[in-house]
Amino acid sequence: MIDTCGRFEREARLREDRLGAALNIHSIVHFLVLAGEAKSTDELIKQLDALLASYRFDFYELAIDGRLQEEAGGPVLAERWPGGWREIYAAKRYALVDPAARMLVIAQRPYRVRDALPLMRNDPRRSRVQRMMQDAVKHGLHDGYMFPIHGRTGLLGHMAIGGRPVDLSPAEVALFDAAAKRIMWRMLELRGLASDLEKPTPVDIPLTRRELDVVSHLTQGLTSPEIAKALQISSHTVDWYINGLQEKMKARNRQHVVALALRKGFVA
Repeated sequence: MIDTCGRFEREARLREDRLGAALNIHSIVHFLVLAGEAKSTDELIKQLDALLASYRFDFYELAIDGRLQEEAGGPVLAERWPGGWREIYAAKRYALVDPAARMLVIAQRPYRVRDALPLMRNDPRRSRVQRMMQDAVKHGLHDGYMFPIHGRTGLLGHMAIGGRPVDLSPAEVALFDAAAKRIMWRMLELRGLASDLEKPTPVDIPLTRRELDVVSHLTQGLTSPEIAKALQISSHTVDWYINGLQEKMKARNRQHVVALALRKGFVA
């Protein structure tokens, strides 16, 4: 009888957890719809506040990187941090050692803040990282998630959410990633900044027809011998073209050539 009651209780808790997860996911989908219809930045931020409250996230930041900062009046579009945290972060120059910020430069997908800590494992400044984490916890910043937002020319900005530890499922992370992109672009639209980003980027690096052929095959993952066979030239000539492309595009290696070619629209 006791075992049966315990099983019923576990099943009831499991049903409640599943219902709660379904409701939370619905709140993200609902936000994706409402964000596209928001008529002002204040309305958009209220919708974000409601979404984060449903997940019990206390703090967030929506920020842009690069050339848009001056036009937008600064890097931060919207934020809510614990009182005094920003001042401590700036005064102690934590930006220089912040693992989450450092990982943002290289990340191509969302990540949990605590998962960025291994980046500093062998760094001589790791003691400063530990002090930063201690200060963060004192201000209620126990953990969080970062959502990089990329445009055609690289990192456009990010959305950070955090506070108490919250375990998001892979599906929820994917939906929050979509929400980060939606609120970023809607915010830029409402501020009149999106249209400039969506204009065709002029090609500022002239490539020859043969160079374009080589780049096109590189983006398909072909090796030098495979490109040579496709273009009916020698592998040595292909490598010569690739070296020339690296120099012309100021690329570190052939993978960087591919990345730059895609960003600049040399290939679709």
